[in-house]
Amino acid sequence: FCGTLWAKCEPGPGILLIETGGIIHHYYFFIVDPLMETPTPDVGGAAQLQDGYIFVLEKATLETAKIGKGYQILNCDDHANFLRRHGKEPADFRPDIVHQELLAILDSPLNKAGRVNAVYVHTQKNVLIKVSPQTRIPRTFKRFCGLMVQLLQKLSIRAANGPEKLLKVVKGPVTKYFPAGARRVGFSFSAPEVKDLKSYINELPTDTCVIFTLGAMSHGMIESSYIDELISVSHYPLSGACCIARITNCLENMFRIL
Repeated sequence: FCGTLWAKCEPGPGILLIETGGIIHHYYFFIVDPLMETPTPDVGGAAQLQDGYIFVLEKATLETAKIGKGYQILNCDDHANFLRRHGKEPADFRPDIVHQELLAILDSPLNKAGRVNAVYVHTQKNVLIKVSPQTRIPRTFKRFCGLMVQLLQKLSIRAANGPEKLLKVVKGPVTKYFPAGARRVGFSFSAPEVKDLKSYINELPTDTCVIFTLGAMSHGMIESSYIDELISVSHYPLSGACCIARITNCLENMFRIL
C-alpha cells in the first residue's frame, strides 16, 4: 500500500492507522506479551449483569480523514466533494444518525433510572465502541465529531473528574459482552412482521437481560446473525432515534418511570 503508517507496538491494545488518498483507515489489534495472559472480556461491562437492557447500534459511519490541518469525521454535508473525489457515496456518511441515537438512549429517563447496562456502537469499519451509561454525549454535532476523532485516536475517553473510561474501543465481537441467556431483539422496517411495541415490551422477561439492536446507517439492514428475533414496530419507516424513543418510552411506562 502507499501512505503513512503508525502503530503502537507495546503489549496491549493498539491502533494501526493507514492513510490512503487522505482517508484514514483504522485497524485495531491486541499485542500479547509472551509473559502476559490472553486478554479477558471487559469485566466491568455487561457480562456480569443478568438483567436490564443493552443497546447495540450497528453499521455506524465514523470514518476520519485529514482535512486541512486536522482530522475530521467524514459526513455528507461538509465533505461531499472530498468523498466524491475518493470514489465514495456521500449519502452513506451519516455520523449524525449515531449521534441522535446515543442522545435518545443516554438522555432517556430509562437510562437515568439505571435500567440501561451498556451501549455498544459497531462501525462499518468493524470498530466496536463501548459507551458507559454515565456518559453525557455533546449536544452539538460538531463537538460530537471532535469527541469521536479523539476516541478513535486515543482508544478511550476518561471522565473529567475520575479515572472511569466513559468511552472506549473494545475487542469484538459484541456478543462476548452479552450475558448468558440474554434475549436478543433486532429492529428493522424490513422485518417480516410488524409488532405492537407496547404489548411486545410487556411480554419481555424482566429477570433476564434484553439486547436491543438497531441500525445506525442511512439505509440497509442490520447484521442479524446474533439476533433471536427481527421485528418492525411501525407500518412506516422510522428514524433510529424515533424507534429508540418508542422503546424507552414503553419500558418507562412498564416500570412506571416518570
